[in-house]
Amino acid sequence: MSVNLDQALQTYIAEARELLQDMEDSLLRLENEPDDADMIGAIFRAAHTIKGSAGLFNLDPIVKFTHIVEDVLDRVRDGEVAIENDLVAVLLESCDHMLYLVNVVAAQGEQLDDAAKVREIDLRKRLQAYQADVHAKGGSSKETRVTVAEEEDIPLTSSSGGEVSSDNWHISLRFGQNVLRDGMDPLSFLRYLSKIGEIVSVTTLPDAMPGAEKMDAETCYLGFEIDFKSNADKAAIANVFEFVREGSLIHILPPHSKLTEYIGLIRSLPENEIRLGEILVTTGALTQQELDDGLSAQQTSAQQDGTPTPLGKILIEQGSVEKEVVQAALDKQTQTKDSKNKESRHIRVHADKLDELISLVGELVIAGAGANMLAHRSNDSALQESTSEISRLVEEIRDSALNLRMVQIGETFNRFQRVVRDVGNELGKDIELVITGADAELDKTVVEKIGDPLMHLVRNAMDHGIESADKRRAAGKSAKGTLFLNAYHDSGNIVIEIADDGNGLNRDKILQKAKERGLLAEGANPTDQEIYNLIFEPGFSTAEAVTNLSGRGVGMDVVKRNITALRGSVSLDSEPGIGTTVSIRLPLTLAIIDGFLVEVGKSSYVVPLDVVQECIELNDEDRKAARERGFIKLRGLVLPLVLLHDHFGVHSAALRRENVVVVNYAGRQAGLVVDELKGEFQTVIKPLGKIFSKLRGISGSTILGSGDVALILDMASLVQQASNKEMQMVGNRLDKLLEAR
Repeated sequence: MSVNLDQALQTYIAEARELLQDMEDSLLRLENEPDDADMIGAIFRAAHTIKGSAGLFNLDPIVKFTHIVEDVLDRVRDGEVAIENDLVAVLLESCDHMLYLVNVVAAQGEQLDDAAKVREIDLRKRLQAYQADVHAKGGSSKETRVTVAEEEDIPLTSSSGGEVSSDNWHISLRFGQNVLRDGMDPLSFLRYLSKIGEIVSVTTLPDAMPGAEKMDAETCYLGFEIDFKSNADKAAIANVFEFVREGSLIHILPPHSKLTEYIGLIRSLPENEIRLGEILVTTGALTQQELDDGLSAQQTSAQQDGTPTPLGKILIEQGSVEKEVVQAALDKQTQTKDSKNKESRHIRVHADKLDELISLVGELVIAGAGANMLAHRSNDSALQESTSEISRLVEEIRDSALNLRMVQIGETFNRFQRVVRDVGNELGKDIELVITGADAELDKTVVEKIGDPLMHLVRNAMDHGIESADKRRAAGKSAKGTLFLNAYHDSGNIVIEIADDGNGLNRDKILQKAKERGLLAEGANPTDQEIYNLIFEPGFSTAEAVTNLSGRGVGMDVVKRNITALRGSVSLDSEPGIGTTVSIRLPLTLAIIDGFLVEVGKSSYVVPLDVVQECIELNDEDRKAARERGFIKLRGLVLPLVLLHDHFGVHSAALRRENVVVVNYAGRQAGLVVDELKGEFQTVIKPLGKIFSKLRGISGSTILGSGDVALILDMASLVQQASNKEMQMVGNRLDKLLEAR
């Protein structure tokens, strides 16, 4: 079977990027939880996988550099190096460099440029400082924090009570009583043992020796405790006693260095489905004969509840293998099982294929709408029922296809952990990032395009929003600042909030700057919300100094423009001394939505169905109020109106009745005055060309079943327009009242 190496390489690149992101996330958490051995192990395994897979493709630059990182992580895992801020910093920078190597060496097939070579030399030097002997550097007592068994934690004792030397094997030997009758000389086995190593000490055990009157000259009563120094493996040592194994008791305890080696070998095994005994035999911690004996014992033993006794428990009781090694093998089994379960739940699909699927589903929706319209015109009930069922199935296919592109925003949020750490260090501020709502989902396309605006808002909040530690203490706050990222669903949209607990915005300063730049009309009396939102105007800045992060008046207007391009909106609220919150409202998807179709004159418009609250018919009195005052009373509340005839300049003949579509967007209500209500409509969103980018109140278009084009209404713009009219109306009334007085 031929293997597509190019496809395999692309898979490696994608997986390496995911592993590096996981490494970065774990390192950031490890900085606050340095004793988390599981997290240390996960980081090590990620580096090991990246290095091992890179070797398959002969990507030597990745292999050589990652090997150094892996070695340092191995020392951390073994407790020889303690977790501290400088180590986390160099490992994070190493992750960045590994990502560069993956992108350049693996993805593009290029060599390192001069800057990258200099960076790698510097990183190698800093990493090698952690490869040196810790004890020679005066390492602290924190070296023993890791969970791997250490010599002082688990003293191995012989039957005679002596502790096993850390450099030697220990063999506990009890010959069977029939050894001499079978023609075997027990001492010959000890002489043969000395050929594969050095017998350091032998203690003869006479405890089984009977009194002289009961002694049998052909019966062997001898036992030995042997300290043995050898480079041979456990299987080779066990083979020395192969011919006397039956009837004898033989336990071979490895030196402590071997104990750690076994655990290391177990952890580095590939994640294949493998039994406990096979893991132990593969790594040399157990001989095949010891495994067979353990399996035989398992068949004849059972626990109190009737279930078979676990093999690991039997092997430990028999003294064949140490408890720590068995636990490491069980952990490996669990890790492999979890990995397999995760793999079986996911399949990697190229994004272009999903985009093509969504496009085809969109065409299917349009074609289905056309067929449904023709069926209703035919007055054929059977055909109408058939097309109705097809429409239902198309809707389910649409929802399923869209769900394939939905991703949790938590992955995007987590990337800011590193940003907050690095920028906080650069600014000399201690800032904590708190993430909530990470499980909220939205379209992958939206996630990709929201990254840059979020980055700017986060950095801006850290630079301008959160004060220095001294200023925070003076204001009675904690020296550590807090930045909040939150997401939640609301009326078919996702709302992303970036909040800080800083000093808030200076309302008067913003107002003064706006007046200087002529952003406010003469005599205008804007609300606090409107004043704060002025910072989204092009070139607007109140920063007194330009920094590496902000202060040039460039960025906030770009943030708003990028969010608006996604059919979203952005608003800002602030409270002096408490903090600032920026709210971004985005549609869940940019492809297909449920809409509500209306007509104004001969033109068709689509209102996103999620914002529609109700529809009402205007009576003569309300029609007059709508024309004169721009609002009506709905159950005792003022409902500002947008007359779509006037807004779009659409001419229509005088109608006997008009309708109002009551919408709720971002907590604000408004009414859209239309001629006719056509009902729900599956809407395939088609973007407008650049020539229409300045068109207010429209966010896109769609194609109806008849082939006509309908425009999709921009609810953020229209609701804001209605609110402005309401505020203007209130202001005019106040002015008249003041004049009357």
